[in-house]
Amino acid sequence: MKNFIFFVLLIVGSLHGFSQDLALYEKKWMVQNGDTLPYRVLLPQDYNPAKKYPVIFFLHGAGERGSDNEKQLTHGWKFFLRDSIRSAYPAIVVFPQCATRDYWANVVRTHNEQKKRTFHFLEAGPSGRAMEMLIELVDYVLLEYPVKTDQVYVGGLSMGGMGAFELVRRKPGVFAAAFPICGGANPATAKGMAKTRWWIFHGAKDDVVPYKHSDIMFEALKAKGAKVKFTLFPNANHNAWDPTFAEPELLPWLFSNKQKVK
Repeated sequence: MKNFIFFVLLIVGSLHGFSQDLALYEKKWMVQNGDTLPYRVLLPQDYNPAKKYPVIFFLHGAGERGSDNEKQLTHGWKFFLRDSIRSAYPAIVVFPQCATRDYWANVVRTHNEQKKRTFHFLEAGPSGRAMEMLIELVDYVLLEYPVKTDQVYVGGLSMGGMGAFELVRRKPGVFAAAFPICGGANPATAKGMAKTRWWIFHGAKDDVVPYKHSDIMFEALKAKGAKVKFTLFPNANHNAWDPTFAEPELLPWLFSNKQKVK
């Protein structure tokens, strides 16, 4: 009985610590013309508003869409909250949440004859409301927070990886570097994204978003003179974010990139 009580207390204590950690990501909401974009903000340790910091926008996948301002933290929040990372790479980290019926990227999703999902990335056309509000959020964060405007970064996974490509395309000259995970975009858009440095990640066994979409963008960006790397994890399926977050060179590479700000 004593062991059972100890086990229960251990679980309760772990859940309490878990909620405390999550609470470090402050809940915020952007409201524009009746639409709401929930987002969470993690400030650096020993945050000093008189100092300036790099900022990372991280975009979640389709499964984390909603309005609860919580699900967008499903993947990645622990990575950015590690003490070793926060001490070595102090930064403002922003996790926005896409609405359930919206999508970060401008892409048509269908199914082929084998009932597999297919993606047709559009070269042009208006963005969805979620991307419009995300762009407004980027502008707001750069204005309202003490940001090093030459160190603005974006990453994302799956739908968020697609959104990372699209956000860079729609905000040229803003992002010093980007790290899309299991995403994709239309290769015809590469020219407008060539000034940003890229590290693209994908799983070779991905049966949700085929890795060819990342490979196509890697070749397209390289052809336009972009500084771009592509890591294909041979044993990863759609969970390529797991080995990506385990990549020891990810953050040293990311923070080494600085944008020439006009």
